[in-house]
Amino acid sequence: AVGCSIPYPIALKTLGKSLDINPETELNCQMAEAAARFAADIVQPAAKAELGAELKSVGQASAFVCRHRNGGGKLSEHAFGNALDIASFTLSDGRRIDIGPAPPEKEAKFLNAIRKAACGPFKTVLGPGSDADHSLHLHLDLAPRRNGGTFCQ
Repeated sequence: AVGCSIPYPIALKTLGKSLDINPETELNCQMAEAAARFAADIVQPAAKAELGAELKSVGQASAFVCRHRNGGGKLSEHAFGNALDIASFTLSDGRRIDIGPAPPEKEAKFLNAIRKAACGPFKTVLGPGSDADHSLHLHLDLAPRRNGGTFCQ
C-alpha cells in the first residue's frame, strides 16, 4: 500500500514506569502518549479495583502496519502509527487477561470498564462483539472524526 508513514515514529518499549508493552512497537507521538496515559490513568486503577493486582504489561497485537482497512479501500489508521490493538494484559501476580468474546465475570467487568473509559481519549474503540475482525483484541485509534465525535462499538 502506498502512503503509509509515521513522520516521527516513537519506538515504544514501555508505557511508563514499571509498565511494559510487548512486543515493543512503533506509534506516532500522539498515539504513544495516548496509549501511555490510557495504561496509567485507566487500565492501572481498573486492574487494582476489579482484579486486585497491578498492571504489569500490555500485550499488543498490532500497531504500525502498512495495510488497508479490513474490507475497505482506505488505509487503516495502523498505516500511520495512529492505532493500537491490545490483545491482553498481564498482572503483577502473573495472571494474564486475554481479550475475547466471553471472558470470566470478574475479567469481563474489568474489560468493560476500560473499554468504556477508552471512548473519548480514543476516537475509535472496537472489540469483541463489534465485528469478527475485532473479536480477540481492542482496537484503539485517534482517527479524526467529523465534529470531533467518537465511534465506539
